[in-house]
Amino acid sequence: MRSRRRSFVAVPAALAAAALLASCSAGGATGNAVPGADPGLERFYDQQLSWGPCGDFAITDRDRDQYAQKRFECARLEVPLDYANPSGRTAQIAVLRQKATGSDRIGSLVFNPGGPGASGNRQVVYTAPDLDGTELAQRFDLVGFDPRGTGASTPALDCIDDQEWEAERLDLDIDPSPEGVAQTEKENQEFVQGCIRRSGGEEVLANMGTRDAARDMDILRAALGDEKLTFIGYSAGTRLGYTYAEQFPQNVRAMVLDGALDPKQSTIDRIVKQNAGFQQAFEAFAKDCAKNPSCPLGTDPSQATARVQALIRPLIQEPLQVGDRKLSYNDAITGIVQALYSKDFWPYLAQGLSMYANGDGRLLLGLADAYYDRGQDGKYSNFIEAFRAISCLDEQRTTREEEGELARAAKEAAPFADDGQPPVAAQSICSYWPSPPTSEPHVPSVQGLPKLVVISTTGDPATPYQAGVDLAEGLGASLITHEGEGHGVALNGVKCIDDAVTAYLVDLVDPPAGLRCRSGE
Repeated sequence: MRSRRRSFVAVPAALAAAALLASCSAGGATGNAVPGADPGLERFYDQQLSWGPCGDFAITDRDRDQYAQKRFECARLEVPLDYANPSGRTAQIAVLRQKATGSDRIGSLVFNPGGPGASGNRQVVYTAPDLDGTELAQRFDLVGFDPRGTGASTPALDCIDDQEWEAERLDLDIDPSPEGVAQTEKENQEFVQGCIRRSGGEEVLANMGTRDAARDMDILRAALGDEKLTFIGYSAGTRLGYTYAEQFPQNVRAMVLDGALDPKQSTIDRIVKQNAGFQQAFEAFAKDCAKNPSCPLGTDPSQATARVQALIRPLIQEPLQVGDRKLSYNDAITGIVQALYSKDFWPYLAQGLSMYANGDGRLLLGLADAYYDRGQDGKYSNFIEAFRAISCLDEQRTTREEEGELARAAKEAAPFADDGQPPVAAQSICSYWPSPPTSEPHVPSVQGLPKLVVISTTGDPATPYQAGVDLAEGLGASLITHEGEGHGVALNGVKCIDDAVTAYLVDLVDPPAGLRCRSGE
């Protein structure tokens, strides 16, 4: 990785499972423009969507058959590239929907899976079949969109090609010497220059943040013919949700925010706590694995961190050959992280570590491929490039000294991922971004917002529980606590939660105060 900062992408477990399994195995309505909308935006709010087949909207070839199902229809939404210059360049947002199956339609239910940079279209494609026959599918059009710069939207964020991605994953950047730091920073600068060159210039990179995606979502709301927005966002999608709520509180009907980011949290604090969350998840996995005498980490969970370090660290000196590719240390850790997003992945992780211990790195490499959204054909989507670009606009900038301290603190918080090397105090990719951040940590202050719902999981590795508690308090929202493991639980089979979410989205019934749900209930 170009930066030693380990800030993990975060998407709901159900969507991550679709990527894992893939790697390892009509006219629109006129809009409802915002009263007093900025001059020049009327044509965007009044546009009609032209719906058609979705096959060409698939992000990768492996998704094409799923997108091509007749249940789905797709369109492109035109938005200003720069909202300060609505008469200038435009962007095209890829939108997908499954129309409500019942006659008593409420409107649209818009999904965002987080990342940032993950495809909302893909989320609906893989989520909609699980909702067949439910009240949500009967009463709502299920709508996804690929936020600006991501997935099938254009201009697309693009920084390196597929071959460069393979080299990127083998490059450890762990030399803390002045020469090593200079080399890492040179690579970071080159990555940013590649983004500028391949994505369409600095103006594109300056307008890819969540602030602008939230404005796009309001134009989408209008183009869908909805007076108010009904939204469900996971992980970084909660940032999109609360950013929209701050900008357009009068246009919110209902909003579920699952696996929350805390808007007042600093970037450094968030990353360190996220690393601690993954350590907690690793320890939970190790405790579960230890029940099996053949667990590759042994039967004493207290020794699991030391054992995985001993198992994986040799890859620093010599990556493991896997066919015509190599499993690097970075990829082994990334594969472990990918499997920690959901308890459903733990058997893959145990098997992958056992195979690796016997000289076979295929499954760990496949898990890492799922994280990077690499297909079996060797082609990458732009998910991670989009994640980095959006993060550079959503997160705070850090100095070289802060990066060194962050690297040290992250190793302490997640020792299972500690490479045993001194921290590298190199400036990150975002330090070379050609435009400043478009958001900053703050306490939400929203007037006229209806009651929202926040869901937080006690064993969430990517967005620890307390962030959800704090977001709910800041927004005056109802909090649902999920007692369990994993990241992203709404509409994923926990009946207690799904019943409460459905009642809220359909009938605007607030969940019972202090509602706590467990998996299996």
